[in-house]
Amino acid sequence: MPEQFTRLTSRTLVLPQANIDTDQIIPARFLTTTTRDGLGSAAFYDWRYGPDGALVPDAQLNTIDPAEHRILVAGDNFACGSSREHAPWALLDYGFRVIVSTGIADIFASNALKNGLVPVIVDADTHARLLADPGGRVTVDVECCELIAGNEPPVKFVIDPFARRCLLDGVDTLGWLVDRLPAIDSFEARTA
Repeated sequence: MPEQFTRLTSRTLVLPQANIDTDQIIPARFLTTTTRDGLGSAAFYDWRYGPDGALVPDAQLNTIDPAEHRILVAGDNFACGSSREHAPWALLDYGFRVIVSTGIADIFASNALKNGLVPVIVDADTHARLLADPGGRVTVDVECCELIAGNEPPVKFVIDPFARRCLLDGVDTLGWLVDRLPAIDSFEARTA
């Protein structure tokens, strides 16, 4: 079940490349599992490890503390390519809670929201400011649907209302439904 998400302030990790696809996020050879645990080690695997499987020490994703860099600012058209729920699983397990871009693939965004990863689409000017400030502190407020960076005015973003409710409550779709079982049982008893 996803963690409750209302507001997060974190440093950013900037990956400015456009068209980062799901196979770059988690290569297909790691899709043999149905569990989420441990997939963070495969996140951006081919960017973080050499052909021999050895860690590339100076790879950007290996030089940060994922606990301090929970917001990924990515280039346009992030997570394009094939649909795989493993992509948001890997990003979450690595430590990210928010992806910010000017464009995020629809299927990925849907999978992300269902798993507690927040996709935030911003305008080109806001994106350019975030790209120019790697490691900068950014706040993402799901309750207000705002992104706040530095002394700039808050930037509104759009999030599906049901997905937003699930994030704020810390439940997935099934958890939301289970929470309503008493009301469902009551309705069925009244209408039987």
